[in-house]
Amino acid sequence: MHRLTLGDFELSVFSDGTYPLDGGAFFGVVPKVMWSRKVAADDKNYVTAGLNTLVIRTGKQTVLVETGMGNKLSSRMAKFYGQPAGLLNDLAAGGVAPEDVDIVINSHLHFDHCGWNTVRDSNGKFVATFPRAKYYAPEGEWQYARHPSERDSISFISENYDPLVESGQMTLLKGGEEIVPGISVKTFPGHTEHMQAVIVQSQGKTACYISDLMPTTAHIDLTWGMGFDLYPLQTIASKKQYYAQAVPEKWLTVFTHDPKTPWAYVERDELGKMVAKGV
Repeated sequence: MHRLTLGDFELSVFSDGTYPLDGGAFFGVVPKVMWSRKVAADDKNYVTAGLNTLVIRTGKQTVLVETGMGNKLSSRMAKFYGQPAGLLNDLAAGGVAPEDVDIVINSHLHFDHCGWNTVRDSNGKFVATFPRAKYYAPEGEWQYARHPSERDSISFISENYDPLVESGQMTLLKGGEEIVPGISVKTFPGHTEHMQAVIVQSQGKTACYISDLMPTTAHIDLTWGMGFDLYPLQTIASKKQYYAQAVPEKWLTVFTHDPKTPWAYVERDELGKMVAKGV
């Protein structure tokens, strides 16, 4: 577990585990001869991806950002990704029980970001994993997930969010809202149209869970996107917008899928190239 203090807040990163992901899908049009200098691939061209959850303790609330892959994958999907399902155990080891969580925020609704939102109870019904929590997700994401394209329909598992919307436990966001003092969301389109980053601010310091706009430290170059991005040109524009504020203000960037470096400061080197400076 990684932990640090940001102003009055305590930030910790917990993990749902790691899973294999095709390197070509992970880096899109970037040639393997380039991305393989940063990330190792096996003989099947798989790289290791992480599943990082950010926990923010404000002193008044315990806030979870993302809930990993969960345990609802079909047997077909589990053949590709496995099913690590380690988040609840990792949280427990760090002293966080499901009943301790006040707020859960999903950046978007792909299965690897909201998988532990719900669990199946003894009656076979899907209920909130974090029973006391208020859940938040982008409204545009939920609307899209109801009628996704053929290209990405496999990315959505409705049991991760529909029961929470139906029960009123999940609030759907337009984008730009402050969830609690110091924690807000901002839309950064590219990976999906409505994906939101979570911005954490306290005592003049800022951290941002940037989600799949930059899934790992290997993706910080403006033109390095994923094959999964629905709007790759918007990914570039959103990165420019993010860096325009995050770099000069020295924001801590939290990475969803980096198995080794869950957070770093993104800076420009003397040649103007983006580099990740570890914490």
